[in-house]
Amino acid sequence: MSTVRVAIAGSTGSIGTQTIDVIRADPDRFRVVGLSVGSSVDAVVAQARELQPEVVAVADPSARQLVAEALANMPGVAVVDDATAICDADVVINGVVGFAGLPITMATLASGRRLGLANKESLIAAGPVVQPLRVTPGAELIPVDSEHCALHQCLRSSGAPERETARLVLTASGGPFRGRSATDLASVTVDDALAHPTWSMGPKITVDSSTLMNKGLEVIEAHELFGVAVDDIDVVVHPQSVVHSMVEFTDGSTIAQLSMPDMRLPISYALGWPDRMTVPFGRIDWTTLARLDFEPPDRSTFPCLDLAYAAGRAGGTAPAMLSAANEVAVEAFLSGRIRWNQIPEVVVATLDHIEVTMPTTIDDVIDADRRAREVALHHLGVMM
Repeated sequence: MSTVRVAIAGSTGSIGTQTIDVIRADPDRFRVVGLSVGSSVDAVVAQARELQPEVVAVADPSARQLVAEALANMPGVAVVDDATAICDADVVINGVVGFAGLPITMATLASGRRLGLANKESLIAAGPVVQPLRVTPGAELIPVDSEHCALHQCLRSSGAPERETARLVLTASGGPFRGRSATDLASVTVDDALAHPTWSMGPKITVDSSTLMNKGLEVIEAHELFGVAVDDIDVVVHPQSVVHSMVEFTDGSTIAQLSMPDMRLPISYALGWPDRMTVPFGRIDWTTLARLDFEPPDRSTFPCLDLAYAAGRAGGTAPAMLSAANEVAVEAFLSGRIRWNQIPEVVVATLDHIEVTMPTTIDDVIDADRRAREVALHHLGVMM
């Protein structure tokens, strides 16, 4: 078996570091040839010295200079500014957070490579312009989100034609605020929102999990990935995070994917596709798994879920504007400028202010993202 050349976008983040963990578990099978970061100097320098990639992309100019100086004694490593320069690999893991991950998604698919996609925002925001790239010869899109990886596995295992799929069911842990009332949540802190009960993730996605926006974005992503109507995708709260998603078929049968919560499993699935790796990330001890609980989400306390459903139904630029407004609102919450329960208010004000159109080019998507951010920031100024 030939060595698989791997590039990691967002290499110092949660997905990136766990991707490196997976590669360390099978070093003879994989070789890291590209790393990209925003501005994390010390972490990416340490990664480069260990992994000896061919290219390190650093977005921030001052950080890039420091990285270049630190790696000057490694002439085989090129330090560049363009993250898409790492996409000359057999598989690219896109772990960049937010809309900034879009260029990696597009460049990887356009070059006919395999994309392990953890950056849901790029597909959600730019679905209409990303979808045509998926038919590029050689291009493959393997989802790295635990829920979408689970759906991918369920659909793969069933072998059933599309007409036999009745609905997709995404599971949600419920986040740190499951069972809390709106009154209880009026004064929660950033630390409260970042205390996820089962998953270790970056701050933005952890806050999204606490508002259920993350699950709403995943509904839109599942629609884009698998071509299933938004209203045929359901969400159930499953606090143990062992059942990651399910597919229900027209005869009432359901196939589910189960494993302990460990992001290294979907990462290894994307790296090894179409084969499975031999390291059992997420193995369940069935002698200790006592129960599996399911309940409907509290949509009144967590309105972000229905905001995402509405954007998904509207289509066009609506998901891009939803994602952009949410990024602005979450950043404001993390910096202490707004309360947690004001995040959906910013999103609603943004979506109500801008007309939805159908994007045909990436510039249309970028413009929708820009306008949504401007409106969201304006609304923040009014709130403050």
